[in-house]
Amino acid sequence: MKVCAGFILASISECNDCNHAMRQGLQLRLSQHLALTPQLQQSIRLLQLSTLELNAEIDQALQENPLLERDEPGEPAAFGLGSATDALATPQTVAPTDSDERQEPRGGDDEGWGMDFSGSHGQRDPNDDDLDSGESQASSTSLREYLGEQLAMTQLPDRERALVGFLIEALDEDGYLTQPLDELIDLLVTEDDEVREALLEELGIALRHLQNLDPPGIGARNAQECLSLQLKCLPDSAARKLALAIVGDHLNHLAARDFARIKKSLGCDDDELRAAQTLIHSLNPRPGAQYAPIETRYVVPDVAVKKLNGQWRVSLNRDAMPRLRINRLYADILRRHRGGNGSSAGLASQLQEAKWLIKNVQQRFDTILRVSQAIVDRQRAFFDHGEVAMRPLTLREIAETVKLHESTISRVTTQKYLASPRGIYELKYFFGSHVATDTGGAASSTAIRALIKQLVGAENGKKPLSDARLAEILGEQGIVVARRTVAKYRELLGIPPVNLRKVL
Repeated sequence: MKVCAGFILASISECNDCNHAMRQGLQLRLSQHLALTPQLQQSIRLLQLSTLELNAEIDQALQENPLLERDEPGEPAAFGLGSATDALATPQTVAPTDSDERQEPRGGDDEGWGMDFSGSHGQRDPNDDDLDSGESQASSTSLREYLGEQLAMTQLPDRERALVGFLIEALDEDGYLTQPLDELIDLLVTEDDEVREALLEELGIALRHLQNLDPPGIGARNAQECLSLQLKCLPDSAARKLALAIVGDHLNHLAARDFARIKKSLGCDDDELRAAQTLIHSLNPRPGAQYAPIETRYVVPDVAVKKLNGQWRVSLNRDAMPRLRINRLYADILRRHRGGNGSSAGLASQLQEAKWLIKNVQQRFDTILRVSQAIVDRQRAFFDHGEVAMRPLTLREIAETVKLHESTISRVTTQKYLASPRGIYELKYFFGSHVATDTGGAASSTAIRALIKQLVGAENGKKPLSDARLAEILGEQGIVVARRTVAKYRELLGIPPVNLRKVL
């Protein structure tokens, strides 16, 4: 914070309109303002970057500053950095809070759980070892390419093949033909009605050819037609016939779980309706989606948490930490010309910038480490028992613990990720609002959502729990929550309302 004193001298001027002379005066004005040095500005900017954005920033700095280079393992230490470079080259571990400090053992932990940071990690379930076949095809072949390959193998005349290819180009990403055929004709001809009518008939034939291609349901104009096309590809059975009738006339009733109306209209019993419903649920309402491009988002954890000697301990991810140092050749040149005529002033400035960057990168990870450990200390019950044990937590609580401003905590917890035995989480995930309990305490909104998910998962499908009943059950457990709050949490979890969860 800087305090500035300035003298303001008012000039003498003559007002032509009112012939009024302004008085000359001398004033002393005090003002305060916060001056952010370039180093501090860089520190703040680096702190709010994600790991991927930080690497991009560093790559740009490496290209622009010859004094900066990556510190490859096994090479001698760089000039003039000392502990800063060493700290960047090795991960750090938070020491235990008790007096009996122990070094983190290498290659193991109390829980028998290890972690591999050998590459980029996405937010995928670790149990999902392989992508399904649709995702594999999506990575190599688009829907139009797949259909075009099949079309090329048909024995259709050239004109019909061209019309089918035209319809393929008109499909959306889900494989639907959303434009009516008469609108598509406008893209081909503007002639008399007889020509249009003939072309409309040809397009109808081309559409049937398209709908015979794989995957089943392709080229449908609505959900009913899509499901019907898939059902017609299945072997004949009583369940198939009933499913075709439901899809044709009662699809909206099935979506609303109005089973009584369907049974009365079609004259079927519960077992028959259940078999048809199971068959319909096995269909794919978006047959083209499996060939759509997959947007993969990679997440590189900044820290990892493990249970060691009964305590949850946080350590930095070695692969997420850039290893930087000063270029030895240019550093030697500067050392030899120290105190010279200023010809190396440019290099000296770049040397200072390189040192700032290395220091700020180290400070960034140190801050992330401190904040992460403070979060883990307060959410240890979550790591032991899961979401139901999550406690309310605010930015201010962590800010007071680590002696930083709330805005800094907000920057640290945004797009920074923690890897744990329970999965990979953004640090911001561990913060949340709270709901009062009847004992005067508070329960985390995350824990309440987890309880709602458990209750719905264990409910009787024939008599699902209403929002009001869920609120009553939570109240019996000491959590005071309104029905509308339960409804909000249920919607956030993607759980349908009670009428749509009813089963036969």
